[in-house]
Amino acid sequence: MHKNHKPKQFRVVLIKPSHYDDDGYVIQWHRSALSSNTLATMYGLTLDINERRALGDDVEILLDVYDETNTRVPIKKIISGINQTGCGFVGFVGVQSNQFPRTMDMARAFRKAGVQVCIGGFHVSGCLSMLPELPEDIREAQELGMSLFAGEAEGRLEEVFRDAYAGAMKPLYNYLSDLPDVKAQPTPFLPAAIIKRSMGTVTSFDAGRGCPFVCSFCTIINVQGRKSRRRSADDIEKIVRRNAAQGVRRFFITDDNFARNRDWEKIFDRLIMLQEQEGMSIHMTIQVDTMSHKIPRFIEKAGKAGVQRAFIGLENINPDNLKAAGKKQNKIAEYRKLMQAWRNVGVMTCAGYILGFPGDTPERILSDIEVIKRELPVDLLEFFYLTPLPGSADHQDLHRHNVWMDPDMNKYDLNHVTTEHANMSREQWEQVYHQAWDAYYTPKHIETVLKRARASGISVGKMMFLMLWFYGCHKFEGLHPLEGGYFRRKYRRDRRPGLPIENPLLFYPRRVWEVVRAHICIMLMLLKFAAVRRRIKADPAAFDYTDTALTPVAEGEQERLELLAGK
Repeated sequence: MHKNHKPKQFRVVLIKPSHYDDDGYVIQWHRSALSSNTLATMYGLTLDINERRALGDDVEILLDVYDETNTRVPIKKIISGINQTGCGFVGFVGVQSNQFPRTMDMARAFRKAGVQVCIGGFHVSGCLSMLPELPEDIREAQELGMSLFAGEAEGRLEEVFRDAYAGAMKPLYNYLSDLPDVKAQPTPFLPAAIIKRSMGTVTSFDAGRGCPFVCSFCTIINVQGRKSRRRSADDIEKIVRRNAAQGVRRFFITDDNFARNRDWEKIFDRLIMLQEQEGMSIHMTIQVDTMSHKIPRFIEKAGKAGVQRAFIGLENINPDNLKAAGKKQNKIAEYRKLMQAWRNVGVMTCAGYILGFPGDTPERILSDIEVIKRELPVDLLEFFYLTPLPGSADHQDLHRHNVWMDPDMNKYDLNHVTTEHANMSREQWEQVYHQAWDAYYTPKHIETVLKRARASGISVGKMMFLMLWFYGCHKFEGLHPLEGGYFRRKYRRDRRPGLPIENPLLFYPRRVWEVVRAHICIMLMLLKFAAVRRRIKADPAAFDYTDTALTPVAEGEQERLELLAGK
């Protein structure tokens, strides 16, 4: 192309990558668990740049987006499209550490074809913020001519587009020390056609960024900072209305801790207004900390605003483990009060629980799970390995002291052992992880959770479905429920480089059997769950069900609970 003749169209391809399973196949579904907030954010920012004609009055941006968790990325088609347009680039967005190997495998193909590539997300940002030098995988990206983006894109994406349009992208765009105000910025948005590829047609957005706490395993505070930066109630109303206009009314607010968003009340009041005055049906999932019930009016207004599920950072019930992790905000004696408060407004609770803190042993882990089942009215419990994620203080400390960490970033999905443990061998740690799922999701406890739902006015059917999803993903697919979805897709040639492309005569019959087997197992489990559900719904006394976890905490009992959890 002549240097003085620029094309009137500029093609931008945004890809949210998935990662590989243990057999080397891309984790992909017909419908994935959730649409990507980062993809929605980048889509919204790109639309704004195009509408403003920031690259020139006569330059149109052609935008293609792919979420690999539910869509196969057509690499050859993308290369052909950029070549036909004459100008463009591929941006990998929201790339987590476990997604970086898959990203690099796709990016190499694009670079080989001469396509400009930029990679952003928590892996790049976390490594730049916490390590003295770039790790080998990121250095390779730069050596292959890929650009890196660290920080947040608001107010900065236009520079990347201008450079790409000129064919002169910088090796690094580092904005970690200059985090933008997100108020009145272009808001996240994805077309309904993309959102409908997620289960339940749920879209996501961040109402704010940053977290005030100092958990050593967290990457948020070292990438997005500890200062609360948030969108206004007007911004949130715009997001909700824009999505409602295309038939999307279910939202996941991705703030790591929405309870610490300083504008939570203004946002809830605006959502309550939309529901009460305009009859707009809104359903939301939020993430909060274990002291959110201490905030006056927070849970009450959350229920009125349309919150149906609350993800709680329980993490552990061992006081010594919580102290070691810097999670001082978790107060064991308050857990039952917290979960009962959410139940009182009809909100389901899901708690993350981390296995592998320094004081953990297999016996202690399984004992603590029994305490949770008996003492705490949590609905869904999901388990994670304690993982030194790049960008966290844990990873920085292990790196500084040359402690072994698995070099394969694909395993840093919180679903694999990636370092050594003082009290458990790798085999013991892996065994107790699987035992933890089986210990919590026993038939007896599943029935207990469904009974608690009925007594609290929470949908027994929805609770049954979620328990089937959470336990089924682990049990039958070998994946964490956060990586789950409906109808797993596997493409024979979409396998991690270094592993053989299987013979079709072996691959396809086995794949058919995997699908049939998974569906049979899920159906059998569903039939068992459904029988329990019918029995509970037919029982007139089910509304009066109670147990220790549903009983309000009595005076003096807090000390007993704390001693029990810390035994």
